[in-house]
Amino acid sequence: MFARTERLLLRPGWAEDAPALATAFAREEVVMTLARAPWPYSLHDAETYLGRERRAGECDLLIFLRTMGAPRLIGGISLARRNHDMELGYWIVPSHWGLGFATEAGQAVVAMASDSLRLDRLVSMHFIDNPASGRVLDKLGFAPMGREERECVARRKSLPCLTFSRALQPMAMAA
Repeated sequence: MFARTERLLLRPGWAEDAPALATAFAREEVVMTLARAPWPYSLHDAETYLGRERRAGECDLLIFLRTMGAPRLIGGISLARRNHDMELGYWIVPSHWGLGFATEAGQAVVAMASDSLRLDRLVSMHFIDNPASGRVLDKLGFAPMGREERECVARRKSLPCLTFSRALQPMAMAA
């Protein structure tokens, strides 16, 4: 899947993106907000991530800033299976925090989840020490569900997180 917004290009990661991805993830403040990324993050980690097989229905995109020249990698966004739900996850490099890019990419992926993938709902979460991610989820129309512990691979421990959900398709009416 591909998407283009006013400022962004969202597309699957390719092997040639590995150096840029490794550079983006070389920032501790990025990796420590994610559940599944290792720390330190190496070029080999980026190559493995980009080369892995994805499950049907999952969506894993890199976020590129559209420029007059070559697009510049500034983040990533995904829909991945978590239990019986599809979970929205995203990250943005620190130099582009606070500029609305996560929300803009999130709106495009939520629309894909609803219109193309025909999902009924999405879930998401953020570690409690990352409230900016909660503000993005609020802007995307996610509602709080509760609190749970979630493993953070980079920090090598479970941490408290807040969980959210968003209904996408109207529920079928019972006859």
